[in-house]
Parts: sequence; structure tokens; C-alpha cells
Amino acid sequence: MQELLNELIAMGTSIGGKLIGAIVALIVGIFVIKFIKKSLLKLNGFKKLDPTVAGFLNSAISIALYVVLVITIIGIMGIPMASVVTVLASAGVAIGLSLQGALSNLAGGIMLMLFRPFKVGDYVSASGEEGTVESISVVYTVLLTVDNKRITIPNGNLMNSNVTNYSAEPLRRVDLNFKGGFGTDADLVRSLMLQAAAANEKVVNEPKTNALLMGASDNSINFQLRAWCKSEDYWDVYFELINAVSALLGENNISAPATQIDVKNK
Repeated sequence: MQELLNELIAMGTSIGGKLIGAIVALIVGIFVIKFIKKSLLKLNGFKKLDPTVAGFLNSAISIALYVVLVITIIGIMGIPMASVVTVLASAGVAIGLSLQGALSNLAGGIMLMLFRPFKVGDYVSASGEEGTVESISVVYTVLLTVDNKRITIPNGNLMNSNVTNYSAEPLRRVDLNFKGGFGTDADLVRSLMLQAAAANEKVVNEPKTNALLMGASDNSINFQLRAWCKSEDYWDVYFELINAVSALLGENNISAPATQIDVKNK
């Protein structure tokens, strides 16, 4: 009986020592990982990286360090790695099926880094959402909308959908549509549209600004102004030209199209 008691005490002491060691390793490991991540962010080479690549690397390194920490704790607990590998191999199929979405997102994140359809700071439209790319992690991409909403999109969805990058090119074209009533002097309207564009300092000279007569509908003559600007100035130019053209049309008594009312006798 005494021998059994001694064995239980020895076993308890051994297990307790390993458990305490594992807890200490976990606490120390978390602090070390945080320290390593902060140190990386302070490195000059890391600061010079593209924000998109830097964010992705930071996320990937964090995951790798935590995997190392888990393996270290398993070793401290005295669990044979061969047994761990066997269990993981046996559960591999089930884990793979349950993590299909996560693995797809991980693959999507890697593909985003390879093909770079957009980067942090670009204004994009994808998966039915639209906004400025705030961050790209291993699994998710975060967009910030113009009204300051944060949208998180799985990377797998991004790689399987059409992505429109409005910031990819240095210049964008602003297309504005205007209408005039029948009898409107088309040449005058076109000259006023060009005048408004020429007065805007953010409108570039090349490519050339165009003011077009697009045709007529049932109750109006339709015009379109096409002006080019830097991509980052798009919305400023958009609203400034609307205001400027509308003001010039009003000053020159360009009539708005008449409202058509259908009257039916019952």
C-alpha cells in the first residue's frame, strides 16, 4: 500500500511539475511572441516594406510563432511527438473537411500576395462591397467604406469574385450627365461644360476633356462631360464639376427638361 502511495505521489509530482512548466512556458512564450512582433515592426527593413506585404508577413509570422509555442508546450508535457503526429494524421480528413473555408481563405491570402490585384490604401469594389483597403491578413481583407464602416471579407471570396480597383491607374475619368429641354443650344451647353472643366485646377489637360451631345430622349436633350483627373482627386472633381456646370447652366438660362405627365381618360 505504501509503495502504491509513493508511486502516486511521484506520478503526481512529475505531472504537476510538467504542468507548471507548461503554464510557465505558455506565459513566457506569449510575452516573447509579442516582443518579437514589436521588434520586427521597429526594424527599418520592415518599415520600408509595402504596407500590404508588411501586414501579411506580420500575420503569418504570428501564426508560425504560436505553432512553435504549442509544439514546445507539448514537448514539456512529455507527450511523444510520434503520438501527436499519429493523432493529427488520423484526424486529418475530418479537420480538412471542417476547415475547408479557412484553408480556402488562407490560399486566397497567398494568391493575393502573389498576384497583387490591390494593395493597402486602394479603393476597390469586390464581393458586393466597396471601400478603401485597410489591411490584408492571412485569412481576411478589411475594407473601410466612405461612411466609415469596417467590412471584413474572406480572402477566398475575393479570389473567386470580380475585383474592380479604382486606384490602380494614376488617372480616372469623371463622367457627368446633364439634360436640357428641347430647343436648348447644344453648342452653348457644350462650351459651358468645357469652361467649367477648364476652370478646375484638378482636371488634367491630357487626356483631353470632352463635352458630348449624347442624343435625345422623350423630353430632353442629353449631354455628357468627360474630364480626367488624378485617381485620388476623383470625388473632389466629381462634385466640384457638378456644382460648376449646374451654376453656369443656370446663369445662361439653360432650361431643364419639361416633366411629361400622361393623362388617361377612364
